[in-house]
Amino acid sequence: MIDEAPRAVTANDVRQFRHYDVVMAAFVAVLLLSNVLGAGKVAVVDLPVIGPWPFGAGILFFPVSYVIGDVLTEVYGYARARRVVWTGFAALVFMAGMAWVVVALPPAPAWGNQAAYETVFGQVGRIVAASIVAFWAGEFVNSYVMARMKLWTRGRHLWTRTIGSTVVAEGVDSLLFYPLAFWHASGFTDALVVQVLLTQWALKVGWEVLLTPATYWIVGWLKRAEGVDVFDEGTDFSPFARRRV
Repeated sequence: MIDEAPRAVTANDVRQFRHYDVVMAAFVAVLLLSNVLGAGKVAVVDLPVIGPWPFGAGILFFPVSYVIGDVLTEVYGYARARRVVWTGFAALVFMAGMAWVVVALPPAPAWGNQAAYETVFGQVGRIVAASIVAFWAGEFVNSYVMARMKLWTRGRHLWTRTIGSTVVAEGVDSLLFYPLAFWHASGFTDALVVQVLLTQWALKVGWEVLLTPATYWIVGWLKRAEGVDVFDEGTDFSPFARRRV
């Protein structure tokens, strides 16, 4: 039953889960859409007292992938979250390759939208590479910190893990993505890169704090639905460990 209390198990407990594949699909969908729609655009808001303040447009949705990553690690454990991160990594690489091929195909003479298509989907190679590298490092750091903190806190104080892992992981993500993607790029001064980097990191952490009640609800519901509460006792935390889950 959904209302059953979750049972504490180790990550080595092998079982079939009801909702793991759905959470994985949600993670990959949010990841791909946020990279397509927001990775390369710098938007601006007019803040009281401060004035115009630029920020990366992907901030609106990309942090949701970290929230889902928190849920995956908290409910299903690091090993299963690792599988999802690699799935997202493969999806990003495939999307980048597909975009490159489709943009490069010669357009039909009667089709006059090639320039617009290239503007939307023909992202600069360094931005794509930076996004993939930053995602890979940030998500593994996020899952590792979540899993370790769960052991340290003995499963208590979920908010310390979700926020703490985000502070570290989003810092790693932003420190990798913005310098790799935009340092010395056209239209980006060094000061602007640093400003957007810090803004991105602060806003992502802020999003995590605001979404904490929703994270609590989703984690609680999934633990009751699956009937488990996974602790990563004896888990191999290497991103490259091979383990069937």
